[in-house]
Amino acid sequence: MTATLDPAGLAPLLDCIARLDLTKPAAARAVLEKEFPLEGAFLCELRAAMEAGVAAGTLCQNGEAPVRWSRMFKLSETSRGFSADAVLMSAPGPKHRHPNGEVDLCFALDGAPQFDGNPPGWTVYPPDSTHVPTVTGGTMLILYLLPGAAIEFLKTSG
Repeated sequence: MTATLDPAGLAPLLDCIARLDLTKPAAARAVLEKEFPLEGAFLCELRAAMEAGVAAGTLCQNGEAPVRWSRMFKLSETSRGFSADAVLMSAPGPKHRHPNGEVDLCFALDGAPQFDGNPPGWTVYPPDSTHVPTVTGGTMLILYLLPGAAIEFLKTSG
C-alpha cells in the first residue's frame, strides 16, 4: 500500500495507533518503532509525500517560519477517530494540552534536530499531558495525530 496524505493512504498506521494504549507512551512508541520504522518503506513514502506537499505549497502553507502548519484531514469515520496536522518547525510552537493524547512522527529535514529532546521518529504523549512543542538543532516536518481531534491551546505565562 502506498502512503498518501489522507485517511485511506494512512489506514495501516491509523489502524495500529487506534489499538495503542496512549496511557503507556513508552510501550506505544515501541510498537510504532517496530511496526513502522523510520527507515521503512511505508514511512519513506509518507515522508516523500509530505515533502512534496510542502514543496507544492499544499502542506504547511499556514503560518510563517519558524512554525508553518496545515490540517491534513479532519476527524472522520474513515480516519479511525483521528485528525492529522502537518507542521514544519525549527523553534517552539504553541503550548497545548492533549485531552486524549497525541502521536507524533518527526522527520529531520536539516541539521540534527530533536523534538522535545527526542530524536527523529516517534513521540507519544499520554492523555491529559501538556507541552510546548519544541524543535531544536534544525528543522523537522512533523505529522501530529490527535485522537478525537482533541487539543486545547493554552496561554503561556509571562
